[in-house]
Amino acid sequence: MIERYSRPQMKSVWSDENKFNKWLEVEIAVCESWAELGVIPREAVPKIKLARVNLKRMEEILKETHHDVTAFLSSVATSLGKESRFIHLGLTSSDVIDTALSLQLIEATEILNQDIKELISVLAQQAIKHKYTAMIGRTHGIHAEPLSFGLKLALWVEEMKRHRQRLTAAKRAITVGKISGAVGTYATLLPELEEKTCARLGLSPAPVSNQIIQRDRHAQFTTTLAIIASSLEKFATEIRALQKTEVREVEEPFAAGQTGSSAMPHKRNPELCERICGLARLLRGYALTSMENIALWHERDISHSSTERIILPDACLVLDYCLSLFASVMRGLLVYPQKMKRNIELTKGLVFSQRVMLTLIDKGLSRQKAYELVQRNAMKTWEKNRDFLKLLKADADITAILAPEELEPLFNEQYYLRYIDDIFKRIGLTSAQWKEKATATEDKNMVPRSI
Repeated sequence: MIERYSRPQMKSVWSDENKFNKWLEVEIAVCESWAELGVIPREAVPKIKLARVNLKRMEEILKETHHDVTAFLSSVATSLGKESRFIHLGLTSSDVIDTALSLQLIEATEILNQDIKELISVLAQQAIKHKYTAMIGRTHGIHAEPLSFGLKLALWVEEMKRHRQRLTAAKRAITVGKISGAVGTYATLLPELEEKTCARLGLSPAPVSNQIIQRDRHAQFTTTLAIIASSLEKFATEIRALQKTEVREVEEPFAAGQTGSSAMPHKRNPELCERICGLARLLRGYALTSMENIALWHERDISHSSTERIILPDACLVLDYCLSLFASVMRGLLVYPQKMKRNIELTKGLVFSQRVMLTLIDKGLSRQKAYELVQRNAMKTWEKNRDFLKLLKADADITAILAPEELEPLFNEQYYLRYIDDIFKRIGLTSAQWKEKATATEDKNMVPRSI
């Protein structure tokens, strides 16, 4: 599963080499702390710091021990002499595994945070570019009133900003280590050792633990990734809907020589956005599994371990891929303002019905009566495909209150964009802050397609 969604940097975080090097990093940090406390000789530390993991040897030992930590320790011991007896002194496997896992999750989070920053930048640039590009707003899938495409994207910018905050909180939850022994009592260790070791690793000690770091922390992390993916699905679903042939207001990038169907040469499908939608479902499944991992027997069982070896690396790899993929889609998005304008006009003026009703109310009519007069003409437009403004001009009850020359200015989509500047300023979305990156590299403009 991991290989299918790999991007090099994130793949490196979850490689066996990095995992076991993190284990060794924890072991060495514990030895340094033991030496500082006078439990092991200080002169042993320089030699211990030269320890290495031989992955090939570890694999051979694992076939015999069927326990990855004992195989790891045996492999490390082969790179040391008598100092190997100080490795893993007083520790249980989870002291090493869970603390090292936190280090991996922190690395992964930093990559995801950068991904989000890049997507925010791309969305912000497009939002500013299309700040005044009028389009129809839809509720229940039905034409409502005009808005701008830039406003739609500004909404996405703010949503991704919230995700950066959520990711920061999730990172804080998993930036903890645990060096407290078999069931968390420090019987073979010292609380001070844990504090010193965690400080060396840039972690905080879990205030209390049993044999493991509690899995509500990992569930918060995985659920956060699933929520971020759900927003990406929301954005991708909107692109898919706007790319429908009948709508065709935007299209995801379509490269020269690309094909959309083996049977129909004309097809240009939103397959990248569909891919994001599918992968978001996968991440929500991982979130559920992470929550089920919270409830373990007594001080710990191993039922969580098998699933975490899949869901934690995969969740990070898949979200990293989705964020990159959607940034590429938005960077190369094809936008059709003229089609947006034609779609505003599709319902022959119906989208201005509220302005007409409110103007009638301003003239002294009751809301109920104004609604009734406007709706009866609107229904004729729906049913007979007649021009809404012409119907209003021909309605004596309407023209008794509003002259034809007062009706015409109400049918203008620009009226609905008059506060766009205010909204953009409110969220800090200004041209000065988000300068368009015209010199983007060719690599960044390429849409990743290998999956």
